[in-house]
Amino acid sequence: MDWRVKSLDDILATAEKKSLHRSLGAFQLTMLGIGAIIGTGIFVLTAAAAQKAGPGMMYSFIIAGFVCAVAALCYSELVAMAPVSGSAYTYTYAVMGELLAWTVGWALVLEYAVAAAAVCVGWSGYVMGLIQKATGFILPELLSRGPSWSMNGYMPVIDFSHGIVNVPAIVVALVITALLVKGTSESAKVNSILVAVKVTALSAFIVITLPLINGENFVPMLPNGWLGTQGSGVGVVGAAASIFFAYVGFDAVSTAAEETKDPQRNVPIGLIGSLGICTVFYMLVAAGVVGSVGAQPITSITGAVLSPDSAEFVTRCKELASAGSTPIVCSHEALAEVLSKLHYDQVSKLVGLAASIALPSVILMMIFGQTRIFFVMARDGLLPEKLADIHPKWKTPWLMTIVTGIFVAVAAAFFPVGQLADISNSGTLFAFFMVAIAVLILRKTDPNRTRPFKTPMVWVVAPVAAGGCLFLFFSLPTVAQLVLPIWGSVGLVIYFLYSRKHSHVGKAIAAQEAAKK
Repeated sequence: MDWRVKSLDDILATAEKKSLHRSLGAFQLTMLGIGAIIGTGIFVLTAAAAQKAGPGMMYSFIIAGFVCAVAALCYSELVAMAPVSGSAYTYTYAVMGELLAWTVGWALVLEYAVAAAAVCVGWSGYVMGLIQKATGFILPELLSRGPSWSMNGYMPVIDFSHGIVNVPAIVVALVITALLVKGTSESAKVNSILVAVKVTALSAFIVITLPLINGENFVPMLPNGWLGTQGSGVGVVGAAASIFFAYVGFDAVSTAAEETKDPQRNVPIGLIGSLGICTVFYMLVAAGVVGSVGAQPITSITGAVLSPDSAEFVTRCKELASAGSTPIVCSHEALAEVLSKLHYDQVSKLVGLAASIALPSVILMMIFGQTRIFFVMARDGLLPEKLADIHPKWKTPWLMTIVTGIFVAVAAAFFPVGQLADISNSGTLFAFFMVAIAVLILRKTDPNRTRPFKTPMVWVVAPVAAGGCLFLFFSLPTVAQLVLPIWGSVGLVIYFLYSRKHSHVGKAIAAQEAAKK
């Protein structure tokens, strides 16, 4: 089999020929990382995690954070060695060859673009809740949420009774796309402001809720157990697989490596620094939610555990709401809802406002990451090179950004936030798994290459990272597990019909063989 490996030296040379402007420093990268990490995961998915694990979601945050930490150490070594755009795609190309690199790049669409769509849906819930509190206006449910999706065996079932299309999610996706077309530097400046808004809102939430913690709210700690049933996605580990989404933005920092000053120093700082800061915030916020108002999951009338994205779950939440009781697991704006239950109505509105203002920074970073990966794939010839054109005035891959933004808007319009997050996680976990393997292979095949940052105890850390990613992947709901191989199969068709023929590496190999003859 022809693996078509593109060496790190060739990758660095290609980047120099058609490169992006280096303008980002360590502080900006850390802010970009925090901007990408803190978002829908903590503002919105806290409710879904509570439905899956109850108070046990505290353990879920620890499990997901640990897997991300060991993956971050692997990322840091590779990014410092090859400070170019492309994330896991680039590293796989250098170590395991073009075919596997293509599958990783294709899977990263599920990470970034689908994740951006999930955040758009999360933003929609907060902004519509804020508008309702401020003005009393309620956008009809059919226009403010997409349909519910479930599985009947291996066949998807779509329920339009609670929603048809999420119009606010479409709007925010297109606005952020326009901002990214305008320019990276401007986007980074806006992002730094939005990060400050998010951190302030979460700090206020922590200060209010932690003194009100009631130990009784943590009992039972594990209402759905550790593992739940196979393929259900519930239990502590199932919640960890979903809440993993709350951490994955850190690797968006690596996609900005080619636009970073002194990347060997600044990228590892941005990666590990942003992850550490966000982990502290997550644990404190989760403790505040559970301890102050409780976070026990709701069940069907027969006592069955309900998926937070199912039509039956939505119906059950409406029944409880009509009876005068709205559990926090039913909320589309969990943190603001907690403060409302504690009678901090004004602060609740401010947190809702902060989320509505700041969540777009996460969308910005996710679309930013996706376009940079596609940019590198097009630069390698695996996608049409026209897509990699840099705008003469704004110096951004404008056409790629527009295509990605449209994809994000469509996904946000028709899928619920929890399922989008789980699908995104499937692609992310696959990419992280490949990065962990790549670190080990490079230690063997290229041991003398300069490594400005070396993964500590690599023969322990990298296998733990790879194993952790596999463990969480198989803890996702069945539908999310199935999306990755189906999506990958579509990608393989495109690769063999188009990408393999147009690959620059493939053309170079063919030219060398022709010269020998």
